[in-house]
Amino acid sequence: MLYRDFATQEQIDAQYDPMRGRDRAALLADWQTRSAATRSHLSVREDLAYGPSLAERLDLFPAQQANAPLHVFFHGGYWRSLSHKEFSFVAERLVEAGINVAVVNYALCPSVPFSELVRQCQASLAWLHRHAGELGVDVKRITVSGHSAGGHLCGMLMATDWEGVFGLPNDLIKGALAISGLFDLRPFPYSWLQPSLQLTWREVMDYSPLFLPPKVEAPVILTAGGKEPAEFARQMNAYAEHLRDQGIEVHADLKAGDDHFSILEHYVRPGGDFITAIERLSH
Repeated sequence: MLYRDFATQEQIDAQYDPMRGRDRAALLADWQTRSAATRSHLSVREDLAYGPSLAERLDLFPAQQANAPLHVFFHGGYWRSLSHKEFSFVAERLVEAGINVAVVNYALCPSVPFSELVRQCQASLAWLHRHAGELGVDVKRITVSGHSAGGHLCGMLMATDWEGVFGLPNDLIKGALAISGLFDLRPFPYSWLQPSLQLTWREVMDYSPLFLPPKVEAPVILTAGGKEPAEFARQMNAYAEHLRDQGIEVHADLKAGDDHFSILEHYVRPGGDFITAIERLSH
């Protein structure tokens, strides 16, 4: 067996390629159109540099209220595609709810190793925490969310030793929402993604949240689509059990009517589930 009860790459790919049967070009065009519209009518500070490389940029959508909470979103794309610009649309309802939103960009594999991609996402949160005062956000009310690869990155942020590595408090995250996340990287060296990811087995173990003790003792919400391949729900439930074993408050559920992409609509609908969840985590 390559991974669990999967004997072939084809079996693994069938579970871990949610774009199968979807029109990728149409999906991206829709996200791009909606995100451009969001940037056109919301106030936004575009491409703020949180690090020295061109990829280390984020867009900040400020709330109208002073000292409002900050929510930080990490995009998907299986660590090897897309950027922050396709996902501005997740900010709209959150800003309406009085929450500042940062949408983070990061360098992609294989142009950087997996370890550098994770480090950049850690650096983005450290930068936002250190600059909270000048950005006008409440440093004590920072939450994070991410979709797919971004869900994995949220898991890595929860496992970061912020005090030991960055000199920041380990309670800097007030809560996390991980959507369709990948918390066990062991299938990916055997998958269609490996030519892009070039994962070593050391990286698989060092960057799988399922095998790392959480350092941030904040509540975590996990969700996946009921129409996604079964491995997404299994990974979600395994990670939920891991967190509970470590004493972390966890809520995990499936969105029965959603697939890997329609699940993002919960950021968009008025009163959507993700908006209310992030509001609860922020207060």
